Amino acid sequence: MSANVVRLICPNLKCRKILSVPDSARGKKVRCRGCGMRVQIPQKKEQVPVTPTQDEAAEG
Repeated sequence: MSANVVRLICPNLKCRKILSVPDSARGKKVRCRGCGMRVQIPQKKEQVPVTPTQDEAAEG
């Protein structure tokens, strides 16, 4: 399977199927094939580099 796949669980408590959708579906709604519920695919979170604060740098 491709690395550009988003996997999530259907939020319908009676279904709970694992959905695999292409990365290009981020921000869109898709329909679960198990129950028909429309699911919003979350946007990709931006990774922000974490820098130590002055207090943490002084301790280390």
